[in-house]
Amino acid sequence: MTDRKPLSGIKVFDATQGVAGPHATMLLAQHGADVIKVEPLDGDWGRSLGKMYGDLCAHAVIFNRGKRSIALDLKSEDGRKVAQKLAAEADIVVESFRPGVMGRFGLGYEDIKASREDVIYLSVTGFGQQGPYSDLPVTDSVIQAFSGWMSINRDGEGTPQRIGMIAVDVMTGLYAYQAISSALIARMRYGEGAYIDCSLMQSAAAFQSAKMMEYFLEDGAPQVLYVPVGTMKTADSHINITAMRDRHYVSLCEVLGLEELIDDPRFNTRDKRVEREAELMPMIRAEFLKKTTAEWCELLTKAEVMNSAISDYGDYLKGEHVNAVDSVAWVEHPEVGRVPMINIPGLPKIDGADGLTECAHIGQHTSAILAEHGYSPDDIAALLAGNAVGENNAG
Repeated sequence: MTDRKPLSGIKVFDATQGVAGPHATMLLAQHGADVIKVEPLDGDWGRSLGKMYGDLCAHAVIFNRGKRSIALDLKSEDGRKVAQKLAAEADIVVESFRPGVMGRFGLGYEDIKASREDVIYLSVTGFGQQGPYSDLPVTDSVIQAFSGWMSINRDGEGTPQRIGMIAVDVMTGLYAYQAISSALIARMRYGEGAYIDCSLMQSAAAFQSAKMMEYFLEDGAPQVLYVPVGTMKTADSHINITAMRDRHYVSLCEVLGLEELIDDPRFNTRDKRVEREAELMPMIRAEFLKKTTAEWCELLTKAEVMNSAISDYGDYLKGEHVNAVDSVAWVEHPEVGRVPMINIPGLPKIDGADGLTECAHIGQHTSAILAEHGYSPDDIAALLAGNAVGENNAG
């Protein structure tokens, strides 16, 4: 084990709010970068996504851990000057304002590039920097609707539904992080910076690219991948099963006591099962009502048919396998209390509370950051008195 981190010494000016941008910069912080979170005097609006604990919430803790916070009023001249100085000295600038806003603050890509030729600059927006929708405000659910995501997630009556989490923002953060990481490698090899336009729309489309191609190739009515598959109601709850290959189908029929369906000429090939899904699945579903989920899980697992009980997050957090592989770390957070933090693939497992598990309060590090960038105690006092910057104002 080594204390060296791949991004140690990399400075990040993080002018993002919400989830997408903060997720990307949190990953930079976890890999060793010094991430300065630049937020308004009243804080990143992502701090209020759900129940609040002072100036924190679950989303804020998860997507901003490991960063330092400085609160600035970018509408004030002094606040803008501070931001411009910090950004000019950063290796990476990440922002999530609407197109053109950073330029009006003197913080656009060309502004920063004039001071630092090799800066890596990434913009997170809803629809990108150009096009007729570029100035429209969006939420995660808007992009779920716009990108086609909801069309493949329908309820029993066929009504398109949003997934119950901020999924597009989270995946946008992942795409942003990988783009920044690649740009850093390119800078090391070729000495060049980069500008990266990273939109929620394009991230959602990239994530769904195989489904979109499938939709096009099959004239808007793609077939299911295989049958039987899906969620089955049992005697006491629900189970998900997947019979991907012929041998899985045979084993499933044997477990269900439906051996007659194995060689039934209507269902004895994958293509026939897909074609006659509407005939086959009611018979399958009827059998699952006869036993509990636990009983079916035991029988199906023994028969090597892929399955899982439908879990909630509580089930996951206390799961036997989950705990055996240390998927979840339990951390005592100073304000929120004991909380679960999921270990991120590729990073060392969390070993208790430290700077990388904590989310800073609004402006918690304002004075320290200003001092590091050459501001004297009198300068800092004047900036605070003029409300160009804010100190920790957590309750």
